[in-house]
Amino acid sequence: MSPIESTTGSRVAAIVVAGGRGSRAGGDVPKQYRTVGGVPMIRRSFAALADAGIGRLVAVIHPDDRPLFAAALEGGPNIATVVDGGSTRRESALNGLRALNDDPPEIVLIHDAARPFADSALVHRVIDALATNDGAIPALPVTDTLKRSDDGCTCRSTVSRDGLWRAQTPQAFLFPAILKAHENVDERQQTEWTDDAHIAESAGLSVAIVQGSEDNIKITSAGDFARAESLAAGSTETRIGSGFDVHRFGAGTFVTLCGVAIPHDHGLAGHSDADVGWHALTDALLGSIGAGDIGSHFPPSDPAYADASSDRFLRHAAALLREQGGRIVHVDVTLICERPKVGPRRRDMVERTAEVLGIEAGRVSIKATTTERLGFTGREEGIAAQAVATVTLPLR
Repeated sequence: MSPIESTTGSRVAAIVVAGGRGSRAGGDVPKQYRTVGGVPMIRRSFAALADAGIGRLVAVIHPDDRPLFAAALEGGPNIATVVDGGSTRRESALNGLRALNDDPPEIVLIHDAARPFADSALVHRVIDALATNDGAIPALPVTDTLKRSDDGCTCRSTVSRDGLWRAQTPQAFLFPAILKAHENVDERQQTEWTDDAHIAESAGLSVAIVQGSEDNIKITSAGDFARAESLAAGSTETRIGSGFDVHRFGAGTFVTLCGVAIPHDHGLAGHSDADVGWHALTDALLGSIGAGDIGSHFPPSDPAYADASSDRFLRHAAALLREQGGRIVHVDVTLICERPKVGPRRRDMVERTAEVLGIEAGRVSIKATTTERLGFTGREEGIAAQAVATVTLPLR
């Protein structure tokens, strides 16, 4: 039985260090809050640990980033503690360790927020290695020829790669041992502590190496995001949701279809604005994430939604999708009626729908058909609509 299988509750904890500014990666926000495959990087890093069965999670962040952090983790893994980082990575890691000291775990993992693709098997490997070691790191052997250069332009010598490894995170340690090692660091050494294993080694702790993963990349520069997007594409699933709605004609001088008011000799009867196209599309989006139907979120018996604009319903469904890390790939709405003619206003409907959903107009299809004078739509008693939404969601 592995240490993680034999420990429960607060006996295993993980710290994600996310206090850096990530300036080399560019962007308007620190890199850990940028999205990868539609999901904030920091959320992916926490999810990797949660998916491996780590229930006690600690975030170490820059004090200015608390609003960004709250937005990125909303609806994601539960974070037990959030603490401010220090001026160096070592100080940030130490702050995270101290936050656990009131209820110390037996095992602690320390992970970089910039590594969003650690898998559960890797997490278990580093924990298993603690059965006979004070610490363990995932790493990969260096396979490229190494050159030393003083000016970055000219080779001065070739460096032997024998025995060299590329260290990754999460790194696992027996909690009392790594906390003591951090506490006893001599700042007068002026050492750049690039990872926690370095501190453990300097304290004389035994640190094992286990097999790392080529996919467990550290996102440092702008170019790394391209590879990260490629990896993220392989960690998502595609879902399709469908919706159908009907509204009968009533008194009025226009109908609202997909957010566009079209003059007509009747209106559509309904508790809200009776936008049959957007109601069907709302149900399609809710269906793609298993979130019920429009009536369960906006009951027609509730007077608060009387005459409500249906963009409210559509925005709500899209927001629920995005809270789960989802992305809208394409939506397709078919309006079924004899009149009014949809063609002249179709482009307006497409653009309005794209605007409400926050996607490109090229991802929206709206079309119309008739039932050849058959059925209630053929008798011009009302309008029906069906919709299909194609979305991607991160694999959990």
